[in-house]
Amino acid sequence: MKAVLALVIIYVGTFFLAIQGASQNPVSASPQGAAAQDQASPAQAKLIDPVKDADIRSLMELIDARDQVQDAVNNSSEQYREKLLATVPNNDKGQAFLTSFIESYQKKFDVGQLTEQLVTIYDKHYTDDEIKALLQFYGSPVGQKVAAESPKIGREIQAASRTTGAKAAKDALQALKAQNPEIGQSAHLGNGPRRWQPGARGQQGVQQGQPQQATQQPDPQQP
Repeated sequence: MKAVLALVIIYVGTFFLAIQGASQNPVSASPQGAAAQDQASPAQAKLIDPVKDADIRSLMELIDARDQVQDAVNNSSEQYREKLLATVPNNDKGQAFLTSFIESYQKKFDVGQLTEQLVTIYDKHYTDDEIKALLQFYGSPVGQKVAAESPKIGREIQAASRTTGAKAAKDALQALKAQNPEIGQSAHLGNGPRRWQPGARGQQGVQQGQPQQATQQPDPQQP
């Protein structure tokens, strides 16, 4: 039982971090890759043993997989909103643009399709006996608590990782700038917020006939 518990804890943490990541990266996915997944999933699902398929779907219900995916989508919506907030006008039209994007994003993110893909993924990585062991565990009070707490733990791990990573990157860059002032004086991580400015379009401005010296001036908002 201890071995199964250890397997479950590792598995759950990986699972919820994975669906968080999946919900945050659909914008960068290529249309070809998405189409390939759509075509491959039904064919692969047909190869799953019907009994194992039913077990996996029962497991999905026990861990509330669909709700967890939807929760990840909602969290990623806010993250995308924060990123866009720094690039659109700070007025009613800008806010309307952000609202429209979030609504469109959540509609286009097919939670049902991703949940269906989880069945194929589970079948690939777990035997039927392992699925049954997971079912037995998640049917217990401890298993139900693991399922309930894992999303919270996953979010806290992500937040702690971002904070630790940002500090490490900042410290490393500052140290290198001190060692190599000539090379590092204009170096920056490029992750800070940058407010939208009317007419500031970088190279688009050059193409539209603006003076080229505008592209040579340093950005006052960057370190």
